[in-house]
Amino acid sequence: MLISFIINGKQAKREIAPDTILLDLLRSMGMKSVKCGCDTGNCGLCTVWLDGSPVLSCSVPAARLEGHTVTTLEGLQEEAAAFSRCLADEGADQCGFCSPGLIINVLALEREIEDPDVNQIKEYLSGNLCRCTGYQSQLRAMMKYFGKSQE
Repeated sequence: MLISFIINGKQAKREIAPDTILLDLLRSMGMKSVKCGCDTGNCGLCTVWLDGSPVLSCSVPAARLEGHTVTTLEGLQEEAAAFSRCLADEGADQCGFCSPGLIINVLALEREIEDPDVNQIKEYLSGNLCRCTGYQSQLRAMMKYFGKSQE
């Protein structure tokens, strides 16, 4: 089946099998920021934006892209730079495997909630599995990025 969609601001068409998962399609298109960490929709490593809202690409049939817009971290490099610096400053980018999914969610939080409180920040952090940092450095980076004091 042929699908037509916008990826990172560019029109695209791809021939896919009916059972293709969005994660696999994106990886085949060179979007290496989109990663598989669990195959169960629990880790957040495969998070992308579908029409501006975060979704787990491992749980979305690629056929749903028809006529829609998908954004990966590759399409958000400028926007992601400031938060990426916060991650590095707080030592929260140890292996970096989980960073793309976390960054996508932080940028979604920034767009969705003008001045997020600590609980909202923690809620967005909770959907991202990290095996290295213990989450405290990521939380510090998010708090710093949103101009919040450590509580």
